[in-house]
Amino acid sequence: MSGGISYRERTVEANGIRIYYREMGAGEPLLLIMGLGANVDWWDPVFLRRLADRYHVVAFDNRGAGRSEKPPGPYSINQMAEDAAALMDRLGWSSAHVLGMSMGGMIAQELTLLHHERVRKLVLVVTTCGGREQVLASPEVYKVLYMPKEGISPEVIARSTLYLLFPKDYMEAHPEKMERVVQDLLQAPISPEHFTYQLTAILNWSDFSRLGEIDKETLIITGSEDILIPPENSRILAREIPQSRLVEFPGGGHGLITQFPEEAANEVASFIG
Repeated sequence: MSGGISYRERTVEANGIRIYYREMGAGEPLLLIMGLGANVDWWDPVFLRRLADRYHVVAFDNRGAGRSEKPPGPYSINQMAEDAAALMDRLGWSSAHVLGMSMGGMIAQELTLLHHERVRKLVLVVTTCGGREQVLASPEVYKVLYMPKEGISPEVIARSTLYLLFPKDYMEAHPEKMERVVQDLLQAPISPEHFTYQLTAILNWSDFSRLGEIDKETLIITGSEDILIPPENSRILAREIPQSRLVEFPGGGHGLITQFPEEAANEVASFIG
């Protein structure tokens, strides 16, 4: 979360752990939920700034990641959804718009299913329903994702992560932005142990059979070149969630919010209103 954006930060007790969050802006509440191994520093500052111009935005670190508490596993998507609901309680929010990215999108779906009265409108970015019905990434992608991380420097891990987030031609055309992203990825990096706890939570989760129960207006955003969670997964969500609309960014990778921060924020703002 570089780029000079102004925010307020706090750590609160919620669902039995300490959760670190940053808040910015004013207006209707908007909760941002990050993905696997990620933390608040991974949100693009331009994207955040555009949203904070209109909404009271809160972004937090999931359990095990960033500056939140790192209890021993196992973790579950259900548990992390309850973390989000408990954080909303501490914020005094009876309900909020919810935007989840990647694993955060899974948490956002589960939050909606568990506490549908807490969610106003739902935004699902580069995510999936999980389980047998999802469209998997290639074996080459999983080789990078599952590579042993013990004893490997955070910078090496960060640089390998870039290949999962952005198309190769985009990386080559924007070397300075890639260096900024690496620096963001190096802020409070997740430990190999806690990365595995989060990854296992993903592998053990699915809501395909319950997608029809998501009764909120839902915006689904994907990129045509996402190799980590292929865009077919967003098409499945759009087909199964009743009140949903799909937006696909041509040339967008898993990190499309960083590739197209203004355009993505405009889509979200237009949807939420």
